[in-house]
Amino acid sequence: MAKKNFQTALIHSEYQAPAGFDAFPVGIHHASTVLFKNVAAMRARNWQEKNGYTYGLHGTPTSFTLEARLAEIEGGRHCLLAPSGLAAITMIDLALLKSGDDVLLPDNVYNPNRDLGNWLARDFGISARYYDPLIGAGIAALIQPNTRLIWTEAPGSVSMEMPDIPAICQAAHAKNVLVAIDNTWSAGLALRAFELGADIVMQALTKYQSGGSDVLMGAVITRDDALNQRLQTAHMRLGLGVGMDDVYLVLRSLPTMQMRFAAHDAAARQIAAWLKQRPEISLVLHPAFPDCPGHEIWQRDCSGAAGLFSVVFDERYSEEQTDRFVDSLQLFKIGYSWGGANSLCVPYRIQGMRQNWQGKGILVRFNIGLEDVQDLIADIEQALAVM
Repeated sequence: MAKKNFQTALIHSEYQAPAGFDAFPVGIHHASTVLFKNVAAMRARNWQEKNGYTYGLHGTPTSFTLEARLAEIEGGRHCLLAPSGLAAITMIDLALLKSGDDVLLPDNVYNPNRDLGNWLARDFGISARYYDPLIGAGIAALIQPNTRLIWTEAPGSVSMEMPDIPAICQAAHAKNVLVAIDNTWSAGLALRAFELGADIVMQALTKYQSGGSDVLMGAVITRDDALNQRLQTAHMRLGLGVGMDDVYLVLRSLPTMQMRFAAHDAAARQIAAWLKQRPEISLVLHPAFPDCPGHEIWQRDCSGAAGLFSVVFDERYSEEQTDRFVDSLQLFKIGYSWGGANSLCVPYRIQGMRQNWQGKGILVRFNIGLEDVQDLIADIEQALAVM
């Protein structure tokens, strides 16, 4: 080839790094354009087959590696990454539902999922109905001929009820209805969703998988090839891509996820037990505690718990007082999400979020981070004193 002009040389280099490099971290492969050796290779490549690369939107070696590892952790075969947990939920709905179809959602569902269901009902002719999260096998009576999908969440991310996933799946499958589970809380570690009968597992990788409160990402995991193709088509049509730097951050955190999860779990149980003895608290909503709705299901189906739980304050305390409590916390910060090293606390107006909430006190949710437990208890104690 003739000598290149300087501007061309800035773009086209003859250098290629020698092969054979290896290290523990997964390489970060950025790409929009993916290069082919020749036209025949380009025409032979299929974006749906992950044995090759077609365009950066459909993945690079970095994202393929994360997808494979997440599927392995969850016990699935296929995984698709999305820019957020909500994007993953949306992908599932749009892959499986069309005008005239019906979807069932638990009344304690993640609130953006509820808003999405209401939007689909209002603007797209898809009926969205809500059921008691503790309904179990009774959900069979709610399934209509046009019901295509049942959402579950284990546990509810605010009120913490643990549903009977096997009973719901059995009732759904008897009528050829698919079941999707939001398994973000357990990160695929403490609840084995596919073994309990779920067809689709959704996770917000924003939580324990990243562990740094700095990544937005979601995943959809399946075992069935045909179902994965439907989801993959929606993933492509919606143009759902993720940044490889974020993918790397999740990959870097996966080796420590189980140890971090166990530490969050142990600390949360200790703090929840302390709060249970406080006269200001009327109820502790933690699946590992006997008075949490669905506790017996948690005992049967789960091998652990997470760092997330809620409390209900005695009804003699007003919202102004409980807001003062949250504002007075020093180590606990006010913010949504969970799974990071920093502890969080958020008050919820739960009566406006649920159709059949019977509680009277103010609900406050805690995410227990990785700080010293006694320091966190002291922080709560001083905030209760000024409430």
